[in-house]
Amino acid sequence: MPDQMLDLYHLLLAKFGPQYWWPAETEFEVIVGALLTQQTRWESVEQAIANLKDRSLLTPAALADADQGTIEECIRCTGFYRQKAERLQLLSQYFDHNGITGILGMPVAELRRELLLLKGVGPETADSIILYAAHKPIFVIDAYTKRICECIGVTGGYETLQKHFEDSLPRDTHLYQEFHALIVMYGKQYCTRKRCNDCIIARV
Repeated sequence: MPDQMLDLYHLLLAKFGPQYWWPAETEFEVIVGALLTQQTRWESVEQAIANLKDRSLLTPAALADADQGTIEECIRCTGFYRQKAERLQLLSQYFDHNGITGILGMPVAELRRELLLLKGVGPETADSIILYAAHKPIFVIDAYTKRICECIGVTGGYETLQKHFEDSLPRDTHLYQEFHALIVMYGKQYCTRKRCNDCIIARV
């Protein structure tokens, strides 16, 4: 069913409208958010980012040199804050040393390899950075995406699902951003609230 994913995209777009995701003022804010959002709610990430902004820490140089205890205090609301503070500082040091523009300007495959070498950066985090900070077309697979795929009979691991989306869709950054954001919105509205009887994607 080659049109299945496009049909799903248009169904969700009609339901929720454009999402204009990821909300951030800078590429580095996206990068920070991508790491902090691991195992937590987005509302907590927003609070942590606001805390970092209040301390003028939302730049690679500032975070790279910051006291780790201060970082922990700012991001405590996201959970696993000691672990995340360490990883966030390492990530900041990497971007401060190499430059955001140069790193994000790499070809997708090279950039992904670089990011996956960093402590605490797995496929979902790396791909979120590539899609939303570097604005390059790679489809992000998260827990909501996996759950929705199962509902429409598409199964497999991260790379398999990613390939399925990318093979089924035009290679377009904006489309990937909107589609992923719509999936997250749907998952929050239906899957986490166990509204399976109200599911609108079964028809896809």
